[in-house]
Amino acid sequence: MDRGEKLLRWFETLIARHSLMGDATFFDPQQFSWIADIEANWQTIRGELDNVLQHTDELPNFQDISTDQYNLTKDDRWKTYFFCAYGVKARPNCDRCPETTRLIEQIPGMKTAFFSILLPHKHIPEHRGPYKGVLRYHLGLRIPEPKEKCRIRVDKDIRHWEEGKSLVFDDSFYHEAWNETDSVRVILFLDFVRPLSFPLSVVNQIFLKLIAWSPFVQDAKKNQQQWDKRLETLMNRKSEKTS
Repeated sequence: MDRGEKLLRWFETLIARHSLMGDATFFDPQQFSWIADIEANWQTIRGELDNVLQHTDELPNFQDISTDQYNLTKDDRWKTYFFCAYGVKARPNCDRCPETTRLIEQIPGMKTAFFSILLPHKHIPEHRGPYKGVLRYHLGLRIPEPKEKCRIRVDKDIRHWEEGKSLVFDDSFYHEAWNETDSVRVILFLDFVRPLSFPLSVVNQIFLKLIAWSPFVQDAKKNQQQWDKRLETLMNRKSEKTS
């Protein structure tokens, strides 16, 4: 472990101590006031998702956007539709889903948002997020049955997604996910700034800005922009064939 990694892990121990939500694998969604509005509008979000899913084959894989994830996933069964990544907005995608965009932009400290699409029999192996200064949110949008075969494990705790229901967890714990069904599983996937006491909250914001300027985020931004152009071309071509 190099010096930068050691510093980051030391800072994460401070985050655990000063988190206003405590230090846990999963959190009660009722701790976050904004979640009620998201859940109340989940069918609106799913309506926009259904339009996106008409172009599933044309959507980028997770590793197409974030190339450092090739060790995590190499096949074509984890599709993505990004709205925002570390504060960088994918405007064409947002324009196609205006209500979803409006809702997620009201979330305090929202940093990353996308539709996470797991095709049948996809397993995301154990991994951990890069930094404890954010929390992760999942909203179930299309969850196949049986739910026992569509699940996520965070450390030793297992949860199942449900349509219109939320999960909040700390992705700095090792976690993995499964869709062992014959259908597609889709969630709205968000990262938002972890509520911390002052002055650690200020330091956390600085860390997050540094991450946003890092080469891996900037490379992902370029990849997303290239996919924006490609996706628009493919969607237009598909529309012309069906018209």
